[in-house]
Amino acid sequence: MSEVLRISFPEPPVREPEPIVRLNGFSRHFGETRVLDDLDLSIAPGEFVALLGRSGSGKTTLLRTLAGLDEANGASAVIPASRATVFQDARLLPWKRVWQNVVLGVTGEDRRQRAEEALREVGLEHRPDAWPLTLSGGEAQRASLARALIRKPELLLLDEPFAALDALTRIRMHALVLSLWRRHKPAVLLVTHDVEEAMALADRILVLDAGRIAAEERIAAPRGQRASVVRPLRGRLLGHLGLQTDGGVYADLIGRDH
Repeated sequence: MSEVLRISFPEPPVREPEPIVRLNGFSRHFGETRVLDDLDLSIAPGEFVALLGRSGSGKTTLLRTLAGLDEANGASAVIPASRATVFQDARLLPWKRVWQNVVLGVTGEDRRQRAEEALREVGLEHRPDAWPLTLSGGEAQRASLARALIRKPELLLLDEPFAALDALTRIRMHALVLSLWRRHKPAVLLVTHDVEEAMALADRILVLDAGRIAAEERIAAPRGQRASVVRPLRGRLLGHLGLQTDGGVYADLIGRDH
């Protein structure tokens, strides 16, 4: 009986997608002050990243660079041309109706239709002709999200967009952002001071300190199933931010375990 010759071939290596954002040794100075100091950052297509940092750590400068508000000259920066930013302030023009704010800078005869489709996605289909000053804070941020997503960005930058909202509205906005992210699949960079928000939304959390990425935490657990990792992760993140949780300052504020 003849033997069967079996030849096995190694599996081809899985190639990681090229980062959509890449900063290598990136620095930015304002006079004698170095705000970003030899910073390395990469964000993959479709990745949801949160950025934490104390005031003065360089978060705003980094976000302005990625948003194209500050020039990022040189080969050390790769940033997609297709990007959009949602700020803490919705920044709607009060003399234009909501649908007109959504399509600012957008051309074409179907602008109204596209605006209404975007507003439907964020739950504002009933308010296209409203004036911005008649919107609640949550509604204004929904309109701002619609304005960002109508541009189909590869990179969506969120600059503390929920900081001014009440707790219940923030939870609803978190769910909306995750729903839109899953549907449109942009890469997202969320700048926030809220550790809980970062843990709820992101798959990777970065801590910026003195213009550099000082710490990185990845969350493998699916959203909605993170209870077991939240407590130790919270402690590590607060430690990275300079808040001691093992009997230190932060423990005095929240109460110690006995």
